[in-house]
Amino acid sequence: MAIVVDIDVLLARRKMSVGEFAEAVGITVANIAVLKNGRAKAVRFSTLDAICRVLECQPGEVLRWVPDEAGP
Repeated sequence: MAIVVDIDVLLARRKMSVGEFAEAVGITVANIAVLKNGRAKAVRFSTLDAICRVLECQPGEVLRWVPDEAGP
């Protein structure tokens, strides 16, 4: 997948645990893991809004696009 979710980096910078973050955003720790591990197929704007509110960041700090590596 070419979209990378940088929640780990943002949580580390803010010294916030996954549990604290999940509670503040209003989603489960399991759903945070799905986002962090790149298994999410979609993110609701309301969830992205809550993530940005809690982390005091812009959506571009949470999500970034990485081009797929070209095959041989």
